[in-house]
Amino acid sequence: MSILMSITTFANTKAPLIPRKILFGNPDKVSVALSHDGKYLSYLAPKEGVLNIWLTKIDDLSNANPVTYEKVRRINSYVWAFNNKDILYTQDEKGDENYRIYKYNIETKETHLLTPKENVKAHIIGISDLVPNEILIGINDRDKKYFDVYKVNLITLKKELVFKNDGFSATIADQNLQVRFVASSTKDGGVEYYQLKEGKLEHFMLAPMEDGISTYIVGFDKTANNIYLLDSRNYNTAVLKFCNLLTNQENIIAKSDLVDVSIMTRHPRDYTVQAVAINYDKTTYQILDNTIEEDIKYLTNLNTGSLHILSRTLDDTLWLVAYESDDAPIKYYKYDRSAHKAEFLFTNRTNLSQYKLLKMQPVIIKSRDGLDLVSYITFPAGAILDKGSKPNHKFPLILYVHGGPNARDNWGLNIVHQWLASRGYTVLSVNYRGSTGFGKNFINAANMEWGRKMHDDLIDAVKWAIAEDIADKDKIAIMGGSYGGYATLVGLTMTPDVFACGVDLVGPSNLLTLVKSIPPYWEPALNRLKKAIGPWDTEEEKEFLKQRSPLTFVSNIKKPLFIGQGAHDPRVKQAESDQIVKAMNQAKIPVIYALYEDEGHGFGRPENSLSYHALVEQFLAKILGGRAEEIGDDLQGANLLLNNQKNLSPQTIKKIFEEAIKK
Repeated sequence: MSILMSITTFANTKAPLIPRKILFGNPDKVSVALSHDGKYLSYLAPKEGVLNIWLTKIDDLSNANPVTYEKVRRINSYVWAFNNKDILYTQDEKGDENYRIYKYNIETKETHLLTPKENVKAHIIGISDLVPNEILIGINDRDKKYFDVYKVNLITLKKELVFKNDGFSATIADQNLQVRFVASSTKDGGVEYYQLKEGKLEHFMLAPMEDGISTYIVGFDKTANNIYLLDSRNYNTAVLKFCNLLTNQENIIAKSDLVDVSIMTRHPRDYTVQAVAINYDKTTYQILDNTIEEDIKYLTNLNTGSLHILSRTLDDTLWLVAYESDDAPIKYYKYDRSAHKAEFLFTNRTNLSQYKLLKMQPVIIKSRDGLDLVSYITFPAGAILDKGSKPNHKFPLILYVHGGPNARDNWGLNIVHQWLASRGYTVLSVNYRGSTGFGKNFINAANMEWGRKMHDDLIDAVKWAIAEDIADKDKIAIMGGSYGGYATLVGLTMTPDVFACGVDLVGPSNLLTLVKSIPPYWEPALNRLKKAIGPWDTEEEKEFLKQRSPLTFVSNIKKPLFIGQGAHDPRVKQAESDQIVKAMNQAKIPVIYALYEDEGHGFGRPENSLSYHALVEQFLAKILGGRAEEIGDDLQGANLLLNNQKNLSPQTIKKIFEEAIKK
């Protein structure tokens, strides 16, 4: 399929570079939310360079103040309790993902830790307007593999064990904060759900392995007698069902032949699903409740971006909405339903508005075996786009691969796309097989295809770009994080002649060591992992994984490689990067290795993120010839070892880079 919009003229190659500090520094505001009574607005914003929770009255935005004071690591997530007094938030240590739960009370201005401080992972299971001063949380303090369920009183801070978990991967509670369902992994990688009735567990449903990712309980309605179920059994794409638990009657209320449906918004008090999202190459909406039809119509006409309903007050008179575009910062609005009027509040990145951002174009690429790969392409700054023609100038291409692999790329503002395109590169992201949302057949087409057909999809995308005269075959890079990092290592070891260089962030190098080092709380999902990656119980099975591990083929590497890793990563341990770097050193193959000593599976500190992208930018420029902003002071504050060296001078960095790319 031809690109939707193509380059006809290569124009101003000196378009202003968007500074890295604007792209990868802290946003102005993110995770914006309303209190349930609509009196307050909260968001994450920098306080002394670290993202903290800020609070302001909804009618006085100019007087916002921070209510948390994290000094080192940003707060990852938070939620309002229904008492409208407590804000619940989570925090970990150096990216280890052992999240602790805190509560901040806006009246007493006191902060309390609700869960153990060390060596325990916790998460919030449920909050409800029916019991506003209580929450349900899961903690793996007794058994690292499973999360016991506790009810916590937000006034007394008393914690009560309500469900002792001796083998279940998930627990699901209703609006009364009663545990009603539990789930466990089956031997063949499926998920079995049990209903808790009068203290006893009864089988409810089985989601076979092929449906395990796309079949699950969404939640209850207010009566607690009905559930919403996303279900791909007997279908390819997941449909939304409304199921009565008393009569066992179920009805399909939303479906799409192209993709799995997802929830757009639910009524804040009744918990009924009122609209769903249909996201193929872009998102459309399907309204299920006509009481919000005029609201959605008004809001979709207000802005051309994708509409997101972030918060609704309990009385449903006030909504907080956001619009996401591919070439503009996210815009936030307050919507008064009674007045049928929306008021602009702010954007998430004010400084980004002064730069001309670039359009992201959806494109469907055919795989060699006939799959439709929903992909997104961004052409570089200086390119004039016009419909109906092919590019007359080839730019260096960067294949940017998403992680997961059970995740997906979406249309919208992608900071990495904007960064690389600003430097003169065409950027292509591909939803390869195994990406979620496109139906279970597409997900399961990836089973036991790591380093094989999943990688073939990426190579097919490269071949498409070359055939379309978009890319010069000698100037194509591959980069990504997590699975995207693995794909990068596969690209440079198993298809060594395709890519000019690669950038791997926290990517596994050996599938055998990866599966043997997973966190204990991932063990319930091991059966699913064995079906997805491949089993490892026999010597023959181990050899199968060995043949799909980049570490096995290190000697094939002939192009420059940059590796980034967090020392506290619980998912892809530091050893995954250490071992391939060691093997390359032993084979006298140059490599650049950036180890961040206070990070995990990605970046929690903007100083580290800024330094990483500054180094990667220089790396790509030296090999592909794109533009690069000077490093300047972008390494200041980063806790970084570069090829085992600290306190890096410009001369040291230059020497490391020269040695790594001299081949």
